[in-house]
Amino acid sequence: MSVVPAEAVSGRLRTESGDRTGLRSGHAAVAPLAPSARLLPAMAAVYRAQLSRARVARIPLLFVATFQSVGIMVLMRGVVDSGDEARAVVAGSSVLVVAFVALNLLAQYFGQLRASGGLDHYATLPVPPAAVVLGAAGAYASFTAPGTVVTAVVGSALFQLPTANLWVLAAVIPLAGAALAGLGAALGLLAPRQELATLLGQLGMSAALLLGVLPAGHLPGPVAWTRDLLPSTYGVEALARAFDARPDWAAIGGDLAVCAAVGVVSLAIATRAYRRAAVR
Repeated sequence: MSVVPAEAVSGRLRTESGDRTGLRSGHAAVAPLAPSARLLPAMAAVYRAQLSRARVARIPLLFVATFQSVGIMVLMRGVVDSGDEARAVVAGSSVLVVAFVALNLLAQYFGQLRASGGLDHYATLPVPPAAVVLGAAGAYASFTAPGTVVTAVVGSALFQLPTANLWVLAAVIPLAGAALAGLGAALGLLAPRQELATLLGQLGMSAALLLGVLPAGHLPGPVAWTRDLLPSTYGVEALARAFDARPDWAAIGGDLAVCAAVGVVSLAIATRAYRRAAVR
């Protein structure tokens, strides 16, 4: 016969007694919650999940965005020959792909997620709010890379622009994508209704089209001033300068720095909006 230590018996009795006391007083024993996941692993998990989802559901839309940008360049080819205007058209059409996906579609996604109660699912997970916003924004922004590269290469061939510095897209896509994705996520989370989030996303993409693709010299004065308020125009300027024979790298770095700063601010606003929407 095995002998049970007295300490184990007394400990078990104390536990059972405590459980019975808790039940009599109306208080149920509460199990400890799992520790919250760290930011980077949680963000990576959300990123992979969103990227997999976008790969299945958004490929047709990415094709539409790329075809739309290439079509705009073909139309503008009959009006613009070369020089600064050609560089602006190609750069604006390339960044427009980023605006279509990262701004427009992400605004619609978060608006739908909020309207359908999908935020409640994320709220029950031990995932930091910033991981949800950053993971989704990163997935949508990186999903634009193929279309942006194809548009830039086709536009360079169409307008006979040099392609030696197209590697700048490696910085333009993530930084302009972060700025536009943060703006799209904030619009989708702050809009009180799903329809309004869709409308705001469409208006943002239209602004990127009009203010980014059209050469700045052809815009009226007041409209040209609003161009400085749109974060995508700084990505357009950085890419357009890269087509020069001797690019102004300091100016390119300044434009990309603006995109990075806007991305940080807009993603912070989107994270705060997510916290508020998830609590309600």
